[in-house]
Amino acid sequence: MTALLAVADHLPTGRVPIEDLAEEFGLSPMQVKIFRRYHKLGEVARDPHGSLLDLLRGAVDGLHALRGREHRVRYVLHARTLPTVVPYPHNPVQELCRELGLDRATVFAVGHHACASGLLAIDAAGRLLAADGDPDGLALVLAGEKAFTPEAGMVPDTSFFGEGASACLVAPTGDRDRVLSYAADLRGEFDSDEPERALEFQRIYADALAEAILAAVGRAGLAMEEIGVILPHNVNNVAWHQVCRTLGYPRERVVLDNVATAGHVFCADNLVNHRTARERGLLRPGEPYVMAAAGAGRGATFSAMVLQH
Repeated sequence: MTALLAVADHLPTGRVPIEDLAEEFGLSPMQVKIFRRYHKLGEVARDPHGSLLDLLRGAVDGLHALRGREHRVRYVLHARTLPTVVPYPHNPVQELCRELGLDRATVFAVGHHACASGLLAIDAAGRLLAADGDPDGLALVLAGEKAFTPEAGMVPDTSFFGEGASACLVAPTGDRDRVLSYAADLRGEFDSDEPERALEFQRIYADALAEAILAAVGRAGLAMEEIGVILPHNVNNVAWHQVCRTLGYPRERVVLDNVATAGHVFCADNLVNHRTARERGLLRPGEPYVMAAAGAGRGATFSAMVLQH
């Protein structure tokens, strides 16, 4: 059974208040006020002088379990929200692999599920390792991007992207953070630029994400009452309050600490929140928890993964 051998993340120390982003995105004072008071977004993580390589390197630096196991890494997956994360011809993931001595690894990007691609990458890594049949094989899953274009800086009317990165070492089996189930609901009807489709996406968002969570929990043979905590993607607070209302799940058990102080850190959110949950003592040995995310790009994805700490 797929397991997360180790998890690490990196958030730059720089922070930019959302008021300072208003002119860049053409926001009125009232729109900024709604973001702060209603969505509970306050500032975003930024590293104006650093590169994507710096962010990814920062996350891997905290992945102490990788040391001495580099030769066992068969795959390196970069989970992406956006198809293009750096200008051509730069390839920071390949550079990082050279630095780490991961010469034997197959390196590729996963971006089919937009902001939910981090969960897809963990699932894909587990499937690849299981198919190899090597009990000592490992995969390195990376996530994180730079807000280097207007599209990579903001989700209109919804959230601001923050810079940061996460890394996890995936093993084919293990007794630590074991993956019990994974569910993904792909909605191709949202592959459209029509305003009506965008409104429909907002209308069904909470129900669809709640359904994905229930599907994953059901596949794990569990009920929501048994889930200790939810590690969300950091889109905004109000969206998660709606999901919790739909699920009948206590919203105080959703780790939303980083929404106001870091923003929506692309696909890295779930693992950034994993560190916060560990620090707060919310992940208890033997207790199941959920990582969940939604992505919108060419279509929409609602996904959830159940793990046992």
